[in-house]
Amino acid sequence: MISYFSYISYLLYSCEFYILFTMNAPNRFELYVLDEGEAPVEVNEDTKIPNAATIKILKQDHTLGNMLRAQLLSMPEVLFAGYKVPHPLHPHFLLKIQTDGTKAPDLILSDACNSLIGTLSSLEAKFKREFAFKETDGSSGAGATGGTFATSDDPYGTGAGTGGGAGWGNRDDYLDF
Repeated sequence: MISYFSYISYLLYSCEFYILFTMNAPNRFELYVLDEGEAPVEVNEDTKIPNAATIKILKQDHTLGNMLRAQLLSMPEVLFAGYKVPHPLHPHFLLKIQTDGTKAPDLILSDACNSLIGTLSSLEAKFKREFAFKETDGSSGAGATGGTFATSDDPYGTGAGTGGGAGWGNRDDYLDF
């Protein structure tokens, strides 16, 4: 039986632990909700490097930063593209773009965003098409009624478990994008 004092000491310790590891962390909504009048994007032209700009994108992190960087580097007009997150507790990143001079960096960023939206829309359409095909197939364990996938004792599909399994040679469970 736990004594009253040990229970109180446990509560105090857990509160100290919670306060110690959460006192610097911002509230979660502050990481993605823009404040009143706050601009989501700030463009600063670079005066030392020709055709370059540093773009500050607020309330975003590595997910969008890396996708934009990769999309920018695939464009022939871009000479340099890189991003950094200055501090993990500050929800923004800095994107540096240098172009060859045919277009301004902010226009290149707009083109990259439009191209990225198109790519993600295409990926979403392909995923929905393949998933709909998977549901109507019926042989994969998921019924057309939206049931869960069948489970067996053999998670790797080698056929050694009691549930059988078609093995890795069966291509019905493979989604080709």
